[in-house]
Amino acid sequence: MASTSDIRKGLCIRYNHDIFKITEFLHVKPGKGPAFVRTKLKSVTTGKVIDNTFSAGHKIDDVRVETHKFQFLYQEGEFYHFMNVEDYTQIRLTESALDMPNLLKEGEVVTVLINTEDNAPLSVEMPASVVLEVTHTEPGLKGNTATNATKPATVETGAEVNVPLFINEGDKIKIETEKGTYKERMKE
Repeated sequence: MASTSDIRKGLCIRYNHDIFKITEFLHVKPGKGPAFVRTKLKSVTTGKVIDNTFSAGHKIDDVRVETHKFQFLYQEGEFYHFMNVEDYTQIRLTESALDMPNLLKEGEVVTVLINTEDNAPLSVEMPASVVLEVTHTEPGLKGNTATNATKPATVETGAEVNVPLFINEGDKIKIETEKGTYKERMKE
């Protein structure tokens, strides 16, 4: 058993007869009244996200997890197939277990959280950023750089990201996986 002081991003807890992963949290200490922790929880079985507030000192039932590195192999319908990079065993997960499935390209190495009680994979943690190639974007208008203007661009995984006007088709860009936003253009 853990308490609210142990809450951190990525912690898996048992709550309402399901296992949830904490995606966001904020410790709040108002001037008047008791402290509390505001959290955003994502169900590892359904992918549903809920907001919840725990009072300070509340006991939470944490789930012991192990992390393993897996390589993404391919997608088949709603299933995503991964291979353990150490022992080459393969697992398949549903789309709801992934945070940003549209930014995942074949060969990408991710971290999979596995429940130690029953060895069931719980969720997939993407790297902080990924480098993808732009496959389609409209050409930027020359001289339109006075503002922070952006345009939509489609990357090799099919995801759409807003990018600055100077990005062209064929450019490789770094994308922040947590928010799915453009970070920088990569040099060849």
